[in-house]
Amino acid sequence: MDKERIVSKLDELELYLNELKSIMPKSYKEYLRIEKKRSCERLLQILIECVIDISSLIVKELRLGLPSGEEDLFEKLEKKGIVSHAMKEKIKKMKGFRNILVHRYAEIDDELVFENLKKIEDFERFEREIKMFLKKY
Repeated sequence: MDKERIVSKLDELELYLNELKSIMPKSYKEYLRIEKKRSCERLLQILIECVIDISSLIVKELRLGLPSGEEDLFEKLEKKGIVSHAMKEKIKKMKGFRNILVHRYAEIDDELVFENLKKIEDFERFEREIKMFLKKY
């Protein structure tokens, strides 16, 4: 398994996570400033895409089979014991939220984005679970 590629993607995840933390609005009112809002939306999108990329790399590297879709990636990771059931569910929700950001299904609900900013620790948990897997592998 090419751990270097996965670690490189984890580093990227951490970089974007730190960027998001550095601009994190302290209040909903602060979030509503257009530059803050767009920055947060974009960083959330990129973070979620990093999670999906890391998941895809692991499934490919371990030859866990061709996923039928992105959600199947997360099922395979859980089945192999790489991520917990709770994390798999969080990743699935992240992916759904990313689709809202990217495809703008309806108008993006500012309150929904602001609430998702509070779930930043989910990215940190994902990173920890992947790093624990890499140590064991």
